[in-house]
Amino acid sequence: MTKAGSVDHEDLTRILFGASAFHLLHAGCELGLFTRLFEEGPLTTEQVCAGLKLEPRAAQILLLGTTSLGLTACHSRRYLNAELIDSMISDGTWSIIEDIVRFQERIAMPAAADLVEALRQNTNVGLRRIPGEGGDLYHRLASQPELEALFYRCMRSWSRLSNPVLVDRADLSGVSRVLDVGGGDGVNAIALAEANPGTSFTVVDMPGALDIAERRIAERGLGDRIAVRAGDIFTDDFPAGHDCVLFANQLVIWSPEQNAALLRKAFDCLPPGGQVLIFNAFSDDTGDGPLYAALDNVYFATLPAPNSTLYHWGQYEEWLRGAGFRRVERLPGGTWTPHGVLRAWK
Repeated sequence: MTKAGSVDHEDLTRILFGASAFHLLHAGCELGLFTRLFEEGPLTTEQVCAGLKLEPRAAQILLLGTTSLGLTACHSRRYLNAELIDSMISDGTWSIIEDIVRFQERIAMPAAADLVEALRQNTNVGLRRIPGEGGDLYHRLASQPELEALFYRCMRSWSRLSNPVLVDRADLSGVSRVLDVGGGDGVNAIALAEANPGTSFTVVDMPGALDIAERRIAERGLGDRIAVRAGDIFTDDFPAGHDCVLFANQLVIWSPEQNAALLRKAFDCLPPGGQVLIFNAFSDDTGDGPLYAALDNVYFATLPAPNSTLYHWGQYEEWLRGAGFRRVERLPGGTWTPHGVLRAWK
């Protein structure tokens, strides 16, 4: 008889104290441990105390935690970062991780405490942690300017992490104008516009997100190629004149019925030969991974909208064919995150 699973006691410890592991990472970021070790390390415990303004007991707790997790290492009583962290600080991507850590700490983790009830009720019970009106996170954030600003900043960082997959896999050769549905602060349209100088874009989203988008588009000097349009993606018609519709990190938010409806709207607004691009993280068709998708799904189960989830590739393909698209192509990202692109033609 084959035994299912492969967890050992070390794995079980990491799962049992997973929240503690995250909080040690968060503490290292907020206290500046990793940046200081990068700039000045290797450092003794005493030097860490002085640099971070911590008492010896506090520094020992922090360093024991980060070193046991492999985030830092200790050689000859001196501490230094893991090679991965130093390399990410060097290439500028560590700031993305720090934003994601802040997102988890301020937004995702409070809601995650409601996972059991969210599963029982099959809806985003964790939304009760966000004051305001509306049945999804985005309408609630509209009445919380500070939290909304943090959310969109962190979403931009998450997009920066995965955008290389979108830019690499989304072939816009021959595409004249892209409709970016739910394009947020414009981060995806900006990345694609800079990589495809012959293509123009229209970003459609709620006003709060577009205020940020307009500013960022102007900062990059792309105001002549990226337009913004406020609207509700479900109740308002998609603007005409586009030969490609992009759903970037959008179809993980809504129910299967809502996703099918959005893809039908995309089909209806496209000319013959037009295409749709779906970009987000995917779970595997086999239902057993990847780990990134499984853990990220706690956020989707508890907070964004009543039916949010990381769907598997085959579900999107079914919705695309049901909407009328006949040719569908899978383009996995091949990176440590499970992002990829589905491309289909009308």
